[in-house]
Amino acid sequence: MSTRREFMKSTAGILASYALTAAASEAPVKDKPNILLIMADDMGYSDAECYGGEVRTPNLSALADNGLRFTQHYSSGRCWPSRACLLTGYYAQHIRRDSLPGIKKGKRPSWAPTAPHFLKHGGYKSYHSGKWHIDGSPEEGGFDRTWGNHNNGCDWDRFFDSKQWQEGDLKAPVEKGEKYYSTTAIADHAIACLKLHKKNNPDKPFFQYMAFYSPHFPLQAIQKDIESYHGVYRKGWDAIRHERWERMKEMGIVNCGLSEREANILPHWNMSEKGLKQKIGEGEAPYAVAWNRLTETQKEFQAKKMAIHAAMITRMDIEIGRVVRQLKKMGVYENTLILFASDNGASAEQFIRGDGHNPDAPLGSAESYLCLGPGWSTAANTPFRLHKHWNHEGGISSPLIAHWPKGIKDSGELRHDPSHFIDILPTCMDAAGLEFPDKTKDGKAVPKRSGKSLLASFREDGALKHKCLWWAHANNRAFRKGDWKISARRASNGNTGPWELYNLKFDRCEMNNLASKYPEKVNELASKWHEMAEGFKRDLNS
Repeated sequence: MSTRREFMKSTAGILASYALTAAASEAPVKDKPNILLIMADDMGYSDAECYGGEVRTPNLSALADNGLRFTQHYSSGRCWPSRACLLTGYYAQHIRRDSLPGIKKGKRPSWAPTAPHFLKHGGYKSYHSGKWHIDGSPEEGGFDRTWGNHNNGCDWDRFFDSKQWQEGDLKAPVEKGEKYYSTTAIADHAIACLKLHKKNNPDKPFFQYMAFYSPHFPLQAIQKDIESYHGVYRKGWDAIRHERWERMKEMGIVNCGLSEREANILPHWNMSEKGLKQKIGEGEAPYAVAWNRLTETQKEFQAKKMAIHAAMITRMDIEIGRVVRQLKKMGVYENTLILFASDNGASAEQFIRGDGHNPDAPLGSAESYLCLGPGWSTAANTPFRLHKHWNHEGGISSPLIAHWPKGIKDSGELRHDPSHFIDILPTCMDAAGLEFPDKTKDGKAVPKRSGKSLLASFREDGALKHKCLWWAHANNRAFRKGDWKISARRASNGNTGPWELYNLKFDRCEMNNLASKYPEKVNELASKWHEMAEGFKRDLNS
């Protein structure tokens, strides 16, 4: 039996074996908030203007100005585990969506369905537009309408060259001859879903999950958007990092130092320096060296790469603005909870796949294939260390904007509560007045979710109290309890290296390793990390 057929069989039994008797609040269905969950892909913590960046994101800024910005929100450091956390409220390893010694990545257990299975008990209709990257399909996940790369609708290796979306009675409103761009198409589909919802289900709330591919590699953007950043990044990544850091401190987003560039740390799967220069050109820079060490050719090339990255984010912001305007047209803007985040930090990856790279093609076009690389990834993750894939702050820190006029009164404020993607589904459930079932239909206990609702923190900074937060990915590990955090990197031999210890209250940029000074604290936190991992295994084997 194929993996897909096995999953279909398993999923078909979820509702039969799972007592999805989520208790609805007394509020009428029509009074429940709509939910719009927006995901960026590989966007750096400091890219957006409202987080200190120079990338033009006026629509995100408007949401932040009228909502909340979380300064210590965390992902899992990689695409697929973060999305599993997002839609289930569990850590990825707890539900087999990432591997760990003793846990093999695979299909989710029947007690871990995705958000729509729960929200429908509150009367919600659920829609998905864009990236999926979870086991099974969105249809099996309970979405009423869906379009994305799971059915070849779009592909994150091809922003321009992809099938025009078509889903049942919904068709892409693209005129013949007009260029396709996936960021726009994803928003088109989301808007089409919202219009149909207004027409067919005006008295029901909706859950719209809009998952963009931008600014994930390859760096491909509309040329006029790229040109709008002409010359902006010629000053280089060192200057951009320093400017962002200063703005972030002034905004109150961070109070730490600026981490050092780490030119000797790269994803182990990156192409060699020789390979990059042969296949892309002399302008490519494989390491995060000082900007003034680059040649003039490299400076011009690298500045253009960051301009494309910025253009991808700005176009995503434009499309988010279109969706927000649709909410206003429908008269549901005031009672729609909008959450925006990125699935991990910016990426230091550099390789070529998909349709390959044509060195003669305009940079950022469909025939080019570029990755952001470690120099600009370091800038995008300002002021933190490392990148996507690692469990240091640069890899796992995500912007989180929460906007809900009817439910959030402290417009424009910051929230410093440490939070995680495991908190997103519990937040949606709490906002909808729903509770998770604690037992399956056959009486077995459903493993407790680690996620908590953010609603208390919507009202007051410091109200969210996690006992701890846990990470693991590809032999990188981390654990946070209060202000103390241990981090460990994948070693050159492929195993996990030694634990490092940081006090994030004073050193969130993780430059002062205190492991040798406080070995008892390292042992305490490491013991807790292993204790949680063993708990995941017990739940999966019970």
